[in-house]
Amino acid sequence: MKEYKVVTLKLGFRNRVQNFEDLLNQYAREGWTLKEMPTNWNAIVLERDKNR
Repeated sequence: MKEYKVVTLKLGFRNRVQNFEDLLNQYAREGWTLKEMPTNWNAIVLERDKNR
């Protein structure tokens, strides 16, 4: 079974790409993978196995 998380992005104006990369790496260490990223960059959808 899968579980999903929607994360609202609050990256600021400076170092936006670096902050986004750090955020993705943080969630990846917890087992999350990027499922969907809308073109407006306001939120992302993450997915992982519920019974890890």
